[in-house]
Amino acid sequence: VPEDELSRSSHSNPGKSLVNGIKTNPASNSPKSSLSVPMGPPVYVDLAYIPNHCSGKNTDPEFFKRVRASYYVVSGNDAANGEPSRAVLDALLEGKSQWGENLQVTLIPTHDTEVTREWYQQTHEKQQELNIMVLASSSTVVMQDESFPACKIEF
Repeated sequence: VPEDELSRSSHSNPGKSLVNGIKTNPASNSPKSSLSVPMGPPVYVDLAYIPNHCSGKNTDPEFFKRVRASYYVVSGNDAANGEPSRAVLDALLEGKSQWGENLQVTLIPTHDTEVTREWYQQTHEKQQELNIMVLASSSTVVMQDESFPACKIEF
């Protein structure tokens, strides 16, 4: 976007400083500005994949406050790289507690990991309080020479 268009856009909409979803106010650069997302209303979706195989690299409570899904998919299966991250699973609880509405949320782990099992057991009461259900993978898909766990989701 040319600079003159950028400034014209922010002046024509004084209440909104977004152009193509990017904050246009250069004066508000903070150390985390490259990772921060402009303030705005939450986005409601049916299904959301937790980024980076549920690693803590760029998913925090703010993600769960802003991206409100009926279903969140957790695909991490690499403990050495912190996937899935316990901190991200805890961030789901923290973010969901800020929604102000008790919508049903289903968490779908694609792998049965020690981290998700421990988190499930230790936070089960909080999950129930927040109307979060963890869906265990009980089906197996077989394709050619490979088989893997799967869940069927109906909307």
